Amino acid sequence: MSHIATILLLGSGELGREFVISAKRLGARVIACDSYDNAPAMQVADACEVFPMLDGAALRAAAERHKPDLIVPEIEAIRTEMLADLEAEGFTIVPSARAAQLTMNRDAIRDLAAGELGLTTSQYGYATSLAECQAIAERIGYPLVMKPVMSSSGKGQSKVDGPEALAAAWQYAVANMRGDRARVICEQFIAFDYEITLLTVRHAGGISFCPPIGHRQERGDYRESWQPAAMSAAALAAAQDMAAKVVMALQGGGRGWGLYGVEFFVRGDEVIFSELSPRPHDTGMVTLVSQDLTEFDLHARAILGLPVPDEIAARPAASAVILADRDSDRFAFEGLAEALALGATDVRIFGKPVTRPWRRMGVALARAADAPAAVDLAKQAAAAVRIVYSPASD
Repeated sequence: MSHIATILLLGSGELGREFVISAKRLGARVIACDSYDNAPAMQVADACEVFPMLDGAALRAAAERHKPDLIVPEIEAIRTEMLADLEAEGFTIVPSARAAQLTMNRDAIRDLAAGELGLTTSQYGYATSLAECQAIAERIGYPLVMKPVMSSSGKGQSKVDGPEALAAAWQYAVANMRGDRARVICEQFIAFDYEITLLTVRHAGGISFCPPIGHRQERGDYRESWQPAAMSAAALAAAQDMAAKVVMALQGGGRGWGLYGVEFFVRGDEVIFSELSPRPHDTGMVTLVSQDLTEFDLHARAILGLPVPDEIAARPAASAVILADRDSDRFAFEGLAEALALGATDVRIFGKPVTRPWRRMGVALARAADAPAAVDLAKQAAAAVRIVYSPASD
């Protein structure tokens, strides 16, 4: 056998693409799966499969056909009941079927964090109708944030400042939710000082933490991220303690090895749990230039049972996204030379075959003497890259 492991990757976006590169560098064979052909990870994988991730029968067929050593979800919207069945039959799900099931739905992971583990969260409630949203709003007050229990990249998320905006927020959430459940979470809006992603790696040797990543969001999706984020020792210790608790609770019947993106709101020394992704995180794209081992390298090492450092350091760096503004399948990029001439900058184009409004098509990366300077440089580099659309596609 010429490879260390066969990996079935479920979801083949930009995060999956970087993971495939890291896994293949370690000798893995990767079959990239997604609902459309020529997805970013498919372009660098050994083989590919095209089927809807919510099609349990197709998922089983792919697993039985390729007999992977590891099944690695890269997106939330997967038929997780099938993952549980496959795990019970002897397949290894990364990090576990339980993690995939609970984190696919915001209600399940919130109930685990707040109910079972007692972590500090905002006040919240679930609704399956506008009337239920109104009842929750009366209890927790305004402003509040409404999100589908299943979505990604901020789709369907909005801040609601008063009762007059509640109906529109409900309609927006239902129109943009993934899966087959019309259910939202309404949660108290936290007046936080900043928010972070704490990349937490569970591996054969224990748990390791990357330095915290700060990020700024618009429309529920990240625009810039930077590392290391400045925070007090007390706040960092609290975040690490909560992250370790929730990561350990997600093991279930699996090994639980892998990298988790754990999101927190921070207000002074107070740390409030927000969300968790049991896989590399979009804000962690900054680790492509900030860390010797990127989040994708760490994920690959952990799931393959290879050593992960106890201490992970980061140089001051930042990322800024490159966004599309329309639907098109005929486009090109300009301005790369200008972006790369700015200094310690880099650009990653994701290779997505079509654009959509607000779709991430690439990311600019920058290093500097400190994180704020790196953010400024990354934003300049991202602004220099332009997506040029063919008139034939307008």
